[in-house]
Amino acid sequence: MAKNLVIVESPAKAKTIQKFLGSNYEVLASGGHVRDLPKSSLGVDVDRDYEPHYITIRGKGDVLSALRKEVKKAGKIYLATDPDREGEAISWHLKQLLKLDDSNSYRITFHEITKNAVKNSIKQARELDMNMVDSQQTRRILDRMVGYRISPILWNKVKRGLSAGRVQSVTLRIVCDREDEINAFTPVEYWSLEGDFLAEGMKKPITAAYYGCDGSRVELRTEEQVEAVLDELKDQAAKVDEIKRGERRKKPAPPFTTSTMQQEASKVLNFSTQKTMHVAQQLYEGVDIKGHGTIGLITYLRTDSTRVSEEAESAAKDFIRENYGEAYITDREEKKDNSKRIQDAHEAIRPTYLGITPAQVKDQLSREQFRLYQLIWKRFVASRMSDAVYETASIRILAGSQEFHASSSAVKWDGYLSVYSDEEEKTAKHMGALPEVGSRFVSGEYRKEQHFTQPPAHYTEASLVKTMEELGIGRPSTYATTITTLLARRYVVKEGRNLYVTELGEAVNKMMREAFPSIVEIDFTANLELLLDGVEDGSVQWKQIVRNFYPDLEAAVLEAESSLDSVKIADEVSDEICDVCGRNMVVKYGPHGKFLACPGFPECKNTKPFLERIGVPCPKCGKDIVLRRTRKGRKYFGCEGYPECDYMSWQKPKAEGENA
Repeated sequence: MAKNLVIVESPAKAKTIQKFLGSNYEVLASGGHVRDLPKSSLGVDVDRDYEPHYITIRGKGDVLSALRKEVKKAGKIYLATDPDREGEAISWHLKQLLKLDDSNSYRITFHEITKNAVKNSIKQARELDMNMVDSQQTRRILDRMVGYRISPILWNKVKRGLSAGRVQSVTLRIVCDREDEINAFTPVEYWSLEGDFLAEGMKKPITAAYYGCDGSRVELRTEEQVEAVLDELKDQAAKVDEIKRGERRKKPAPPFTTSTMQQEASKVLNFSTQKTMHVAQQLYEGVDIKGHGTIGLITYLRTDSTRVSEEAESAAKDFIRENYGEAYITDREEKKDNSKRIQDAHEAIRPTYLGITPAQVKDQLSREQFRLYQLIWKRFVASRMSDAVYETASIRILAGSQEFHASSSAVKWDGYLSVYSDEEEKTAKHMGALPEVGSRFVSGEYRKEQHFTQPPAHYTEASLVKTMEELGIGRPSTYATTITTLLARRYVVKEGRNLYVTELGEAVNKMMREAFPSIVEIDFTANLELLLDGVEDGSVQWKQIVRNFYPDLEAAVLEAESSLDSVKIADEVSDEICDVCGRNMVVKYGPHGKFLACPGFPECKNTKPFLERIGVPCPKCGKDIVLRRTRKGRKYFGCEGYPECDYMSWQKPKAEGENA
């Protein structure tokens, strides 16, 4: 009997699924995309109604040959690429290249790599969804048109190696706009006034903040205002005017979407968006777990949805009941998400096997895998638990006509906080025993402090992803790649967690806003995303979008070629002297990062590695320690005197006397 063939994208996923399906199935991987628009040309025939021209990706010939051999022997062929537009498009390309027949080829999807999910998907095999394919095809064509028509203008007017992108360019504009806000910001002075009030019998004073006068809120803008209040307080005894006690409930956050996972991993784990997606992909596709073999630990990682299946909901309740108690199970009715975003057909990101706790698999995962799995696991379990309940107290203190307020909260019932604590829980403070209303304080000490309003914060990767999602720029699968591209092109640099626009980024953004205002218009880009959703649900014809888009783009390109002025971006000059001609070498950027080059090129072609000194002498020879990278890109620290001195360390060395 002929075996059935299942084609997935990655070898890791193939290994996991093979175990579930057994010997009657052969599971092979395509290695992702097998066909694309050519790199050497636009690849879209504008004279034949924008018909795309696809070619086999270089290096995929052997993969396709192996797949064709298996197709000839197979009984049924199941295309099991990822459950999104891109996966649907890959399945369509495979069907075209392998010349699969409708009579024995099927599309299957699953959002978690478990035995039940995979076997159920085969029972629910379907035809290819050409609306999803067309939606992805439209995105690819639009992105290609923007990249291939605008990027050469940037090469001619600024420098070679630059790029423009439909989502990338508007994201750069968002970062540049924030930089402009920060630069234009004018600080405004304001003052705070606090009092420490101690009543008879109290061990600790109550710290209260100044509120205002005669029941009205007063903002202290100048030191003179503060001194006027303090003058009035000199002869006034303070008393408790009102105490309010209450209770406040706080709901847990929903389980992760792609966006919220990237944001939380950035804030809590200090992961870049790219690293988060890379590690999540590993957890989704399969990890070797003792006693289980190779299994996928989380559900599909590209999703806009917080929806959870009934099966997972039931499993969560059973787990919480058994491990925490009945009282910890939520009694909330989950609201239906009415979002029309297509990827809401998915579930939230959650553990596939709730009983496999992070502690159980810690020794079998890499450090990054464990930390992200723990974050996803805790967030999901907490989302199915009861609210946290806080006991609150607020006190109003009067000193003459001047009013001070203090408040506190303490956890009365931990609920979901027993699994997933947040910043509010960590910073919650309780004032302890409070005096009665009408009680007078035996002492009151006041502190004034000057402040200035702060400019908007620089974007971090987390806050930029949040903004992109709120504005409808891109989709879950594009956030990480967009930010990575901005960093790789040196339009934006990352210092600590903050993102800063470079001179190059400012020049490119200015040029794009001047010559291609619609491309970097936030509403225009967001509306295009909605149109792509419309293609997927069948309400919009894909070629009509391209027909409306390209003529305006082409006209803008022709205008820009003739009217835009060139921009000169000076290279960063280093202290390193060229060994050949004696000039100060300049910092250049290549595919593998920074390097030093002689500014006399092409007469002098001397280059050197860029050595980033860390200000610590080599413990062996006393020369400077520099940051280096292995061939695979891993950072390490070595002596600048290499190869004469072979000192190296994976950890950053400390200077003598510096705390470890």
